[in-house]
Amino acid sequence: MRIETLLNRVYWIKSFVYVAVSIQRIGRRDAIVVDIKARQNSLPTCSRCGKTGPVYDHMPNHRQFKFIPLWNIPVYFHYTMRRVDCEQCGVRVEQVPWAEGKSPVTKPFALFLARWAKRLSWKETAKSFCTTWDTVFRSVKQIVEYGLKHRQLDGITAIGVDEIQYGKGHQYLTLVYQINVGIRRLLFVGKERKAKTLLRFFRDFGKQRCEKLEFVCSDMWKAYLKVIKKKAPNALNILDRFHIVQKLGKAIDKVRAAEVKRLAAEGYDEDVLKHTKYCFLKNERNLTEKQKTKLTDVLQYDLKSVRAYLLKESFQLFWKQEPVLGRVVSE
Repeated sequence: MRIETLLNRVYWIKSFVYVAVSIQRIGRRDAIVVDIKARQNSLPTCSRCGKTGPVYDHMPNHRQFKFIPLWNIPVYFHYTMRRVDCEQCGVRVEQVPWAEGKSPVTKPFALFLARWAKRLSWKETAKSFCTTWDTVFRSVKQIVEYGLKHRQLDGITAIGVDEIQYGKGHQYLTLVYQINVGIRRLLFVGKERKAKTLLRFFRDFGKQRCEKLEFVCSDMWKAYLKVIKKKAPNALNILDRFHIVQKLGKAIDKVRAAEVKRLAAEGYDEDVLKHTKYCFLKNERNLTEKQKTKLTDVLQYDLKSVRAYLLKESFQLFWKQEPVLGRVVSE
């Protein structure tokens, strides 16, 4: 099978034809060069307004566009650009369907790099496919911008709000996800975890869509809770399980630390609570044999720490509670 036939099968371009394939030295490597020519009587498209018009003339030199490698051999398209005599915009260089604007990277190659950049680091992606880090970055940016422009936001009834830390110090990003059944996708990324960051999402999301939200899952960060109450008044705000359990753990540890000090001050043996921090905090199935033995021993005493631990364990039944009045508690 000829390469021209293969390209027509996998990437047929309307109004253009692959006319010749050759091996040429480009940079330090041999590459497959595919010459493209516009079909006879086809009209070029204005790069500004998108309308077709008659050919004014041709550019003096061909332009080079990078395509997806074949057998790890770089592939380039060579095409001599036409200039279109546009009634509205005047004489303009045409817009070709395989590239965005003046980009030397074809749309299929940009998508190819962006998909691999989800699995590998951008540096490894660039090295694997004989390109540069900057090309990978611009490809990812191009695909993300296309996705944001064409994404559908209607029908969203459940969202999740969270934050992640990046870099050193208190540097956070606010993330908003769609968490409908069968659909999990990132909707928004904003710098910092402030009320104004989340407000920006709700403003972009729109008032009508906010009114249709039924569930919002978040942690107990006060700035988030305040904004959610204001912007999603019809939604049930569900506090996520991880942060509730984390708060219970902190409360238990606070009680344990205070009780150790009290026992020492009153002259009792405070060693009874020694090495019990993670016995109280960890799930029972994750305890080591030594921790299980220590926990069994300490549970025999009538201590505030023990009562706090038993309250935490009894709260685990909450997650197994059957739905009430059709409302489901989500993890």
